[in-house]
Amino acid sequence: MEFDSRKLWWILPEWPRFRGTIAVEMHQIRYFLAVCETLNFTRAAESCHVSQPSLTRAIKGLEDELGGPLFRRERNNTHLTGLGEMMRPHLTQVLIETDAAKERAKSFSKLEDVELKLGMMCTIGPRRFVPFLQAFRERHPKVRLVVQDGSNVQLQERLAQGDLDIAIYGQPDGIDERFHARRLYDERFVIGVGPGHAFDKQNVVSAKDLDGQHYVNRLQCEFFDHARSLFRENGAKTVIVFRSDRDDWVQSMVMAGLGFTFIPEYAVTMPGLCIRPLIEPEITRSIQVVTVRGRPHAPVVGTFVREVLAFPWMNAGA
Repeated sequence: MEFDSRKLWWILPEWPRFRGTIAVEMHQIRYFLAVCETLNFTRAAESCHVSQPSLTRAIKGLEDELGGPLFRRERNNTHLTGLGEMMRPHLTQVLIETDAAKERAKSFSKLEDVELKLGMMCTIGPRRFVPFLQAFRERHPKVRLVVQDGSNVQLQERLAQGDLDIAIYGQPDGIDERFHARRLYDERFVIGVGPGHAFDKQNVVSAKDLDGQHYVNRLQCEFFDHARSLFRENGAKTVIVFRSDRDDWVQSMVMAGLGFTFIPEYAVTMPGLCIRPLIEPEITRSIQVVTVRGRPHAPVVGTFVREVLAFPWMNAGA
């Protein structure tokens, strides 16, 4: 993105004579302010690296647009008119703000002093994603990364409303056609139990083993309904004894011996939690990077998506 507009459309509501829109070229403002500083058209032209006739024509065009003379030239004495005095602070501020806007635009395109709003599904464990975020931060230290969590449904809505630039999530069904999703990695679900649980002595756990077992339910699990249907198809009916939307509470209750939990393998954060692969059926989810299809995005969004897709996820968080 490059800020290269040369014409400013500007409103002067405080002066009745100029009610309406004024079209001013940026070089006219620079030439005007140069003459204000030097009070000499020749020296002003030299400082602006233009010929004096070019500078004079630009000032004349500005005067025509503003409706009156800005300078009075009497032999070797050049001074501002009343209109010139009035316009000087306005045009000085315009130049300052325009130069500042250009610098911000340059920084924006260089990924400097920009903010990226990233939505992260709350069931994605940090262990898998932190290595990428560390690497991204090292490459782009001036990008302010704001991470917001939520369910897959909440993230979709925030994306659609423009509250998020990018989201990372997965779900059993396909992604809504409003969005463009690209796969990052697959993650299997496992059974988590505390020390001493019967499953701790098994190498794997099948769905039929879950029948009658106490279940510590993760409320934010986007695969809950899908998994429950699969469990019942395999003759397993569990008994929910505790429910929470916080994975740390769920894992703590499992460690306390309340029962088992069904959890993505990289979402396990509690030291000592015993995890066993779930088989018959095996359940996996695809974690995807999602943006809004067809929406123009800032350069930082494209950079993030390219780098997250190129990241070696097979080795992350292992």
